Amino acid sequence: MAAKNAPVLSTRALNRATLERQLLLRRAAVPVKEAVGRLVGLQAQNTRPPYFQLFSRLEGFDPAALAALMESRELVRIVTLRSTIHTHTAEDALTLRPLVQPARDRELHMFRSGLTGVDLDRLAALARELVEERPRTMKELREELLPHWPDADPRALAVAARCRLPLVQVTPRGLWGRSGQVALTTAEHWLDSPTRPAASPDATVLRYLGAFGPASVKDMQTWAGLTRMREVFDRLRPRLVTFRDDDGVELFDLPDAPRPDPGTPAPVRFLPEFDNVLLGHADRTRVIPPAYKGRNGLGNQSYGSVLADGFLAALWRLDESGDTAVVTVQTLGEPGRGVREEITQEALHLQTVMSTASVRDVRFDTFVGSGD
Repeated sequence: MAAKNAPVLSTRALNRATLERQLLLRRAAVPVKEAVGRLVGLQAQNTRPPYFQLFSRLEGFDPAALAALMESRELVRIVTLRSTIHTHTAEDALTLRPLVQPARDRELHMFRSGLTGVDLDRLAALARELVEERPRTMKELREELLPHWPDADPRALAVAARCRLPLVQVTPRGLWGRSGQVALTTAEHWLDSPTRPAASPDATVLRYLGAFGPASVKDMQTWAGLTRMREVFDRLRPRLVTFRDDDGVELFDLPDAPRPDPGTPAPVRFLPEFDNVLLGHADRTRVIPPAYKGRNGLGNQSYGSVLADGFLAALWRLDESGDTAVVTVQTLGEPGRGVREEITQEALHLQTVMSTASVRDVRFDTFVGSGD
């Protein structure tokens, strides 16, 4: 709990601060690579969401710009935060991946029954040779490793390789308008770089607060998939400012970070599934109203989230067939005055930038379902 004399930040104040740092209060005129670094990566469980994340954040965004940076290996897809795939700068891929190794160790522990008698150091060395010879699929890794440990669970062998090594998904996987199966090699090999030291916990906390603050220790731990970060925050306390939320939870922030007036207008934004602004905190009420908990489509990869006045207000999906593109919006409540028109205009803008279809339509429906 925060000190009683710490200033209180309302949910709306936290919303506006987070949206400002997430480049969601106005589209930013910054290069793609700079934006990816500033946001400490883009959630990339599926291949298309990173493109839609940047569409909603960058002025004049062209999907080809992100694809080009992936082809040039300045950006890569790799499992990092929360043991999920992210698109990172090359530098972050090399340094954040070892920072979150404890989470990969916990994941590996879940497969221990299938790895009895397996020398994990030898497995990692063999797997490194295989994927650096040429990128391999998980199926190929299973088939190559099984002869060395015929009594092991084949799936566990491949998972062990993925957990012990910093494996990136090579292109064309993840390129806009193209497809490719998941093939893996090491970050060092793909980026032609020696192994780097892990990013320091202190520096990572500061970067997190710059992109997601003000935030609690639990918020940061949820974002990163790490534990025992309280001592890091306490070590940094002299360099930070503290607040408390409406429930009295202590929040930390950078002294000079932007905290806009809670009344600052927030435009409608279309976020793809698994956008980090929806996943970057343990307490998500700064973006997701309590009444809509469990209704943000995160469990359904077909739907993204629509923010109106800064908060979750609807779900959306884009369907393309031939020359026709349709954005279907499922509202979670009755749109306020003018909001429906703003949603329509943003949906049409999305189709203009993110689809080659010449016929565009926006359809509204009402979400039917229940929360958690």
